[in-house]
Amino acid sequence: MLTQLEVKKSSTNTGVKIFTFHGELDETNVDTTFPNIIADIGDFTGVRILFNLIELKYLNSKSIGYIADIAQRTEDGGGKFALSNIGPEVRDTLDLVGITSIIPVFDAEEVALAELSK
Repeated sequence: MLTQLEVKKSSTNTGVKIFTFHGELDETNVDTTFPNIIADIGDFTGVRILFNLIELKYLNSKSIGYIADIAQRTEDGGGKFALSNIGPEVRDTLDLVGITSIIPVFDAEEVALAELSK
């Protein structure tokens, strides 16, 4: 049975692509979720991406690998990538593996968008 996950996509008038996560990322949905996100991003050249994790309750190690890959592809393409609104459980996991030391993390979406729009 698939774990409940919803990813809402939007963008700002400055061109920042926002992916807002609700639910859990695990083995049942990770390999369908991230390829769809990568397809939505398209060409990574100059793209600015925000993953708002406000309602993400859990993520597995494969999810972290996808996030790191998207961040690296964005950086390689001259773009910007950030995370925002990370809940305590997910934050602990991301801190533990060191992702938060290599990817910009913001407490609020508005702050992240201001930084990504520069």
